[in-house]
Amino acid sequence: QVQLVESGGGLVQAGGSLRLSCAASGIIFSINAMGWYRQAPGKERELVAAITGGGSANYADSVKGRFTISRDNAKNTVNLQMNSLKPADTAIYYCNAAVVSTPGYRNYWGQGTQVTVSS
Repeated sequence: QVQLVESGGGLVQAGGSLRLSCAASGIIFSINAMGWYRQAPGKERELVAAITGGGSANYADSVKGRFTISRDNAKNTVNLQMNSLKPADTAIYYCNAAVVSTPGYRNYWGQGTQVTVSS
């Protein structure tokens, strides 16, 4: 089995920064695309940022220029550096990874980490 565990969430003031990390563990042959999603109360889960196995990144328009996604294949981790945070960024952030494992290939989700940005 494979597990994704997020860390780094917390409470910050507007304009502050947080760095989220997600570590995959278990039987892992390889990881293809990885990404971060978020969900605010009463809203749909949305893609924040994604990064391919080759390192190509894309971002939601709302976070472009403020967030940076990166990955460390040796550690099976993906990170999200969040700068210039706004109250609208408040949500539970979920890590996602496409993992080649046993018995096969599938997407895995972390359980989420809370990010709260105060005015």
